Amino acid sequence: MPTRVILDTDPGIDDALAILLAISSPEIELLGVGVAGGNCSLADGVRNALSVLALGGRQDIPVYAGVALPLIRPPYTAPESHGDAGLGYARLASSPKKPASEHAIDMLIREIMATPGAITLVAVAPLTNIALAIRREPQIVQAVREVIIMGGALNVEGNTTPLAEFNFFVDPHAAHIVLHSGMPITLIPWDITREVLLTKAHIKRLLQIDSPVSRFIEEATRYYIEFHEAYFGYPGCSINDPAALALVFFPDLARTKLIHVDVEIASELTIAKTVADFLGIRGLEPNVRVVTEFDTPRFLDMFVQRMEKLAREQRTNSQHR
Repeated sequence: MPTRVILDTDPGIDDALAILLAISSPEIELLGVGVAGGNCSLADGVRNALSVLALGGRQDIPVYAGVALPLIRPPYTAPESHGDAGLGYARLASSPKKPASEHAIDMLIREIMATPGAITLVAVAPLTNIALAIRREPQIVQAVREVIIMGGALNVEGNTTPLAEFNFFVDPHAAHIVLHSGMPITLIPWDITREVLLTKAHIKRLLQIDSPVSRFIEEATRYYIEFHEAYFGYPGCSINDPAALALVFFPDLARTKLIHVDVEIASELTIAKTVADFLGIRGLEPNVRVVTEFDTPRFLDMFVQRMEKLAREQRTNSQHR
């Protein structure tokens, strides 16, 4: 039986790839996509989520608008890495489907409380929606099956400040609430995902199938790869969010360790620094299962294969219309 999943996201190039991976993975039943402000504005993120689902032929999956702004800090978006509208050079047609009228926070609470122990929440955006859902209905902490979070930089420099990863930097106070909530959290940090690189060779392989999906991935990731090459010197782009989503159905991609993890919220100099007590020096109970190793080659091969399959199915369906 497929795992029932809610994806909380801020699309975003790698977020869009996570949506495509979700709809091309039979192990997942994607119940809905919640959106928060982050990589782009909330309005752009909702529009992008709807358009990507339409591109993948899954307009039946609802999109829920969530919180536009961080809890306390001013908004912070990433046009330099994701483009002005969030999807790099790609330009998707607007979906005729409208977002659901229900707020993303209300959807999270409703779905988790309706079937306790059944819902896996994959959170690949700033954690604003999740934190406010906890505040509104604390029982979701015990009722959720698992929470997989992409965020934080533990033993490496951040990708947004010298110390902070983007998702936690945008809303460190929300990250603090979630990490200390008692939820069963698996955290895949920037330490791991920065090395999960989709390269031009992967894109060239995917472009052997001429379809809107393969063209979209090329146009979106070309912008993302250019940013990674210029900013980090990487020979590709880090597809952080698909890696997090893959842990739903291929948990053996990762080795994990139970660790106490905290996030800085007081110092402006070190705001959003994620502090992982690997040695147990503080004597605190672990609150997070941290991914410490990840099978990147196996994941990337799986990801490209599933994008190829989606592209072939899309091309076949269009030929039969």
